[in-house]
Amino acid sequence: KGKGEGEGKGKGKGEGEGEGEGEDEDEGEGEGEDEGEGEGEGEGEGEGKGKGKGKGKGNGVGKSNGEETIEIEIPAGVGEGMQLSMRGKGNAGSKGGSNGDLLVSIEEIPHESLQRDNQNVIYELYLNFADAALGTSIEVPTIESGKNAKIKIPAGTQAGKMFRLRGKGLPGVQTYGVGDQLIHVNIWTPKELSDDDKKLLGQMKESKNFDPLPGKFEKGFFDRMKDYFN
Repeated sequence: KGKGEGEGKGKGKGEGEGEGEGEDEDEGEGEGEDEGEGEGEGEGEGEGKGKGKGKGKGNGVGKSNGEETIEIEIPAGVGEGMQLSMRGKGNAGSKGGSNGDLLVSIEEIPHESLQRDNQNVIYELYLNFADAALGTSIEVPTIESGKNAKIKIPAGTQAGKMFRLRGKGLPGVQTYGVGDQLIHVNIWTPKELSDDDKKLLGQMKESKNFDPLPGKFEKGFFDRMKDYFN
């Protein structure tokens, strides 16, 4: 919006009121019959000559809200709570500055059968007493989709035994190497027994081989935990 001032003489007739924008200075010369000043809207006819100059300045800062969908690459080994930074994909900078960054927070969805411990993964294996006593071969799931690993359970395997599959864990994001898969053995004790089951177990109970006789090579809980972390 602006103001205008002018003086002039011309030949013509006109009535009107008007509004204007801008800032200008006018000079004019002429001959005529009317002199007048007015504001408003109207229509008129006339002839004249004039010169004028105008100047204007303006500045402003504006921002608008919007959304953009982008594709990002998730590196192997990321974990719960980690953040990925996408440079230049954040909010617009102030007064023409550079854009900020987009921070992507990682949330893990638990696996149906595997647990994570940093770069290692843990599988809880449940064996019945017969398989633990006689030995068997069994397949366990791995983090590789659709691929299982076959392990051999030696005869006499005790509850708490930890098997290790080296290199079957997760890679480090900022470190070298790959973790392991640890298989923790649990012996499943039946909660319901038939009469035949009870009779058979009663006979087995009388055998000296079923008396608990832990040897010096049998590791307790804390020793197994040391092996686990080493």
